[in-house]
Formats: sequence, C-alpha cells, structure tokens
Amino acid sequence: MGSPQGSTLTTNMAGLVDGSSARAEVSFIDSLPVYVKELIAGGAAGAFAKTTIAPLERIKILLQTRTDGFQSLGVYQSLRKVLKHEGVMGFYKGNGASVIRIIPYAALHFMTYEQYRGWMLDNYSFLGSGPVVDLLAGSASGGTAVLCTYPLDLARAKLAYQVGDTRSKFGSGMKSLYPRPAYSGVTDVLTRVYRDGGIRGLYRGVGPTLAGILPYAGLKFYIYEEIKTRVPEEHRKSIVMNLSCGAVAGLLGQTFTYPLDVVRRQMQVGTLQCSTIQGDARYGNTYEGLTSIVRNQGWRQLFAGLSINYIKIVPSVAVGFAAYDMMKVWLRIPPRQKLQAESSG
Repeated sequence: MGSPQGSTLTTNMAGLVDGSSARAEVSFIDSLPVYVKELIAGGAAGAFAKTTIAPLERIKILLQTRTDGFQSLGVYQSLRKVLKHEGVMGFYKGNGASVIRIIPYAALHFMTYEQYRGWMLDNYSFLGSGPVVDLLAGSASGGTAVLCTYPLDLARAKLAYQVGDTRSKFGSGMKSLYPRPAYSGVTDVLTRVYRDGGIRGLYRGVGPTLAGILPYAGLKFYIYEEIKTRVPEEHRKSIVMNLSCGAVAGLLGQTFTYPLDVVRRQMQVGTLQCSTIQGDARYGNTYEGLTSIVRNQGWRQLFAGLSINYIKIVPSVAVGFAAYDMMKVWLRIPPRQKLQAESSG
C-alpha cells in the first residue's frame, strides 16, 4: 500500500544524490581557473603525443649524434638494430625522462602562450591581433618552457644516446657488443651531471636550444594562425583542417631551425662521445658548433635525422591536437574569442 510512495521516494532520493554528485563534479571543474585547465590539457596532450612517437625520437637522437654503429644506417635499419639488441623497450629508452619533461613543457607552452598573447593584446595594441602577435607570444612561451624544463631534456638525450645490448645471454659466455650504459636512470643523470658541472652542467646546450626554439615556436604559431586565416570560415572548426594546418606549420618551422637542434644534441652528449664523432663535440657556443660540424662532418650532418622528424611530426601534431581538443572539451575551456570578450568586458 505504501510501496508506490516508498518507491517514488527512493527514486527521488537517488535522483537527488546523483544530481548532487554531478553538480559537485561540474562545480569543481568550473571552479578551476582557465590557466589551470590549460596546464592540465596541454600536459596530458604532450605526454600522450610524445609516447606515441618515442621510437622515432630515439632513432633520431642516435642518428643526430652519430652513435657508433648507426652512422651509415637508415631509419628502418636503425629500428631493426635497436630491436635486435635491446628489444621493444629499447625504443622507449629515455622516454620516461621525455614524458616527465614534456608534461610541464607542453603545459607551460600552451598556458604561457595564451597569457603572453593576451598581455600583448592588452598592452601593445599597435601590434594588432594578427599573426605577428602569435609569432612573438609563441617565441616567448617556447623560451619560458625550455628554461623551466631543460635539465630533463638533457637527461633524456643522455639516456637515449646510450646503446646497450640488453638481450645478450651472459650465461653463454659471449661478451656484449656494446659497453655498459653510463647512466641508470633520470635521477642518476641529473645527480651526476650536477655533481660534475653544477647548474652550468645541467644547462649545457641550452644556448642552441633557445636559439632553435624561439624561432621554431614563433614560426609554428605564426604559420598555423596565418594558414587558418586563409581557410573558409565554415571549415575552421574542422579537426582535420586544424591538424593539417598544424602539421604544415610544424614541418616548415622544423626545417628552418633543425641544424640548431643537431648542435644542441651533440653538445648535450659531448661527454659521452669518444671516437664516434669526427672532431671535438665540446663546442663553446652555437656558432662554433655549426661551423665545426660543417668542417669536420659535412653540411649534411646538420640535417641528420630530419627525415625522421618529418615522419614523426605529423602523427605527433595529430595526436597532440586531438588529445588537447578532447581535454579542452572535458575541462570545458571556453573559446579564445569568449575569453577575450570577458577580459575586455
């Protein structure tokens, strides 16, 4: 007799409980500042994209630094060699440091870009609101992110440079083809580098890194926004179109600045190199590094591994943008135009 009322009451109570929990979730997400949401979205997208292309990143570093046994190999042969001597996990050597670095790097890069851009629009209106602002904001955000995360990038490069035969059967009496790795992990790299060289050691190679990232990050945003302005309005919200614009921007920006990346890698792993590189890899500055590489290794070495960058940058941009867009939807980050309207209002 009272069961229908009891059932209704139970249903209403369940609805209230579910509704309150949903409202609590909505309230928590909406209470987060926009810059915190951008940090979370950028960090998650960067980690996912970096892990996806980790095998190609490892091979690129081995080719850039002319590691013994890889000088004359192509991409496919290098992949097979790493697989043979180190197994599948060899493709991800240094990826832990890479992910640890990319989370704060991507988070800072996306967030500070928006912050710098908004600051320039508010204080330097003579720059306009076009691609020039994107060029400057992108460069500034890239430099900020690099300075905050560079020691982790140094650790990743040193770990990825090491080639050890982890699949050797030590019980068979056969000696390993490669020497024992110099570092056991990220913490070991950072501790030993700091002990040997202090802060300067942790930032070895930061000069060419900044020289490369400032124009690259700026050009990437500049080209991306410039291409988007030429896309018809009805197609600008297309994910495929955004991914295509980002891929083109990344490819062009990387091509122009890639030689600086090669100098940076050789400076980072200089203490690990013995006779595998012609000439001394301990360059005093970026210009010395460029001229020394051209003189001792040939100008083609300035573009060693660039083909892998072309192969990996498209899926990297695609995965990164897709993950970032998905995170923005989940975190309910408002569009840039709405944010500008709210700030100006």
